[in-house]
Amino acid sequence: MSNENITTRCGFVALLGAPNAGKSTITNNFVGSKVSIVSPKAQTTRSTIKGIGIYKDTQIIFLDTPGIFTPKRRLDRAMVASAWNGVGDADILALVVDAKRGFDDETKAIIEKLKQTSPEVLLVINKIDLVKDEDLLSLCKSLNEAYPFKETFMISALNDKKTDEFYAYLANNLPQSPWYYPEEQMSDLPLKLLAAEIVREKLFLYLRQELPYAITVEPELWERREDNSVRAEMTIYVERDGQKQIVLGHNGSMIKKIGQSARRELEELLEDRIHLFLFVKVRSNWADDPARYSDWNLDFNS
Repeated sequence: MSNENITTRCGFVALLGAPNAGKSTITNNFVGSKVSIVSPKAQTTRSTIKGIGIYKDTQIIFLDTPGIFTPKRRLDRAMVASAWNGVGDADILALVVDAKRGFDDETKAIIEKLKQTSPEVLLVINKIDLVKDEDLLSLCKSLNEAYPFKETFMISALNDKKTDEFYAYLANNLPQSPWYYPEEQMSDLPLKLLAAEIVREKLFLYLRQELPYAITVEPELWERREDNSVRAEMTIYVERDGQKQIVLGHNGSMIKKIGQSARRELEELLEDRIHLFLFVKVRSNWADDPARYSDWNLDFNS
């Protein structure tokens, strides 16, 4: 099919940035539903997740990449590698910067690496409602002096402020193409993995500072029953017995609270009745298990 006969557009937009800059919030805002977890804690997104949505005649596929930081462990290295790999898959690349955090060392390091290949990059300054106008203008000036960004957008994804300008630009500048996914599809993430991510989000939410980053949630079963409900079994892996007790809580009170919250959100999101069962196991070396990485499309050898 020649381009002259194509009236639709479609393409990939990679969101790059430091941890907690708001990449997942932008993705969820555009899609109109949760496809990527958000948390006050940094480094919650572990692999590149596709969020798929429609803007007029354009299908925009956001690549929500893990936050880029200085890696210390194997899992850290795999997450950062996943983020940079997302850059190569994108038609448009956007650097997302937290307006309140400003031009920090992590953002400086990302810009220095971008300079090595000099791709065209959009600048998206997020969380603009948290800073004064004069500080915002100063930040915008500093960032554009550091790198020749093609366009700059100032938004608040959480409050849906000025996001339409950003989405309209993307829609008008992605290539002419048929849509890659069905109109109703919001993500390429299998439902059982999305469910595991939502459970992990609740762990962050309820345990906060007590929860180590060395924790993962793995789907063991996702089964559709005769009454059309779903039986879901998830295993939460921790590294030490003490961490297991924290997740379980007194007489199982914490794990019950986490399970109830995750189940309610899953039922609302999927419009299905969910029977959710959570198990907590100690596996001291789970972060060195290649199988854990392949499930999330992470490179164990990064």
